[in-house]
Amino acid sequence: MNIKTKIRAFPTIPNKNICLPIGPMLAVQFFYEKLNFFDIFSKHKSRGFDLNSLLIGLVSYKLTENFSIKEAGKWLNQEEILDILNLESFNERVLYRTLEILGRNKEEIISDILSSLFLVYDFEETDINLDWTSIVLHGTKSNLGKYGYSRDHRPDKLQITVGVSELKKPINIPIGITVNRGNVLDLQHFPDTYNQVKSKLKIGSLIVFDKGANTVDNIKLIQEDKMTYLTSMKLNSSDDKIIESFDLEIAQLIDPEKNIYGIKIVKPSSIKYFYFSESLQEKQLEARARTVLKKLQEAKEIQEIIIKNKKLPKKFRINNELIEIDYSFRTKLEELSDEEAIELLKNSIINGREGFFCLKSNKNLTLEEALEIYREKDSIEKIFDSLKNEIQIKPLRVWSDNSIYGAILLGFIAQLFISLMRYEFDEIKHRSTKFIKKSLKNLTLTIKFVKSGIKNYIFANFDKINSLIVTKMGTIP
Repeated sequence: MNIKTKIRAFPTIPNKNICLPIGPMLAVQFFYEKLNFFDIFSKHKSRGFDLNSLLIGLVSYKLTENFSIKEAGKWLNQEEILDILNLESFNERVLYRTLEILGRNKEEIISDILSSLFLVYDFEETDINLDWTSIVLHGTKSNLGKYGYSRDHRPDKLQITVGVSELKKPINIPIGITVNRGNVLDLQHFPDTYNQVKSKLKIGSLIVFDKGANTVDNIKLIQEDKMTYLTSMKLNSSDDKIIESFDLEIAQLIDPEKNIYGIKIVKPSSIKYFYFSESLQEKQLEARARTVLKKLQEAKEIQEIIIKNKKLPKKFRINNELIEIDYSFRTKLEELSDEEAIELLKNSIINGREGFFCLKSNKNLTLEEALEIYREKDSIEKIFDSLKNEIQIKPLRVWSDNSIYGAILLGFIAQLFISLMRYEFDEIKHRSTKFIKKSLKNLTLTIKFVKSGIKNYIFANFDKINSLIVTKMGTIP
């Protein structure tokens, strides 16, 4: 006999009760007070709407929905949110002016945040990672927007470049952020990012950065401040002799799992940490093989077009209406077999450096230490991913330069608070921004209206992550 069950009916009488995600606001309020941000921002706006309340609201929104400034205005103008932030209803233009204020005073604000951060936490280690990325900029009004190498894979769009400095493992907290034009290279951006935070670094601190910023001038800048550095080097013809004489029997086995071997080359002013990885060699040779086959296929396509006397496809032409050019093509396939063509391509593409890489430092480390420290720089890539995809500082719309600075600074503060949560609570040290945001958003505040006009506040949806924040905070703002 089939027994049919019916879902129990619950009363669904409409009421005035409101349910809000309160977790993000509790977290923002906690770190805002702990770092004394009230004093930092109060001096930049004395009239009109309270700047601190607006910032707490904006950062909370970044950790909640985070669609746009227009949508932020709608979210913040909810009666219950306004009540919690002690604000009156306002026009969204107030938020754009808030970003302008942040951007106009960015240097002083970052300096004050740095001072407060190091005063409150008194970090024992001040080794840092430095890195740079690009962010797409929609529109043409900002002077910062330039075409350049796009990490967002949008070379057709204007962009800005962003530099981040991070206290390295085990702290992993961003302490600085710089913004530059979209065509500024890492090696040019380096001084801005480094100089912004160097006053808080202890003598001898290790500065870790990629080969894109590895120049004589940048290394000199570090050494003049009595700091140490670790960076990677681009291999060139001068390294070929080392590669030719690299003996796996003599080299030290660094990583048995990936078969990485290394040797140290000590010079008077620096040390080279030279490595060979069998797994890296395999990957690079596979990539080279794909390139060889692609070039061979392209040559065959062109050869066929020549034989048939057809017009060259667009992908092989210069696609610019302002340029007139007569094409004359001749391939070498008429006189080469496929095997000979492949051998010719291999000789031009494969250079013998596959699998080799080199680090450079003025600090005497073991081969294992140098490799491990440089690998740990990956943590700053995770910050970039979090800023772009979870905090969502992109895409940037058509704003003034100061508004762009302000939007980036707002995202930096949100990311700083997330990183501080990981630092404060061991239980979430390895949790991603996505899961922390989700947990905070899940913590809700239900405002229940009773007949007498009194409001009852009910917290719900506690879990391991948001409970940590609530335990610290105790009450709503």
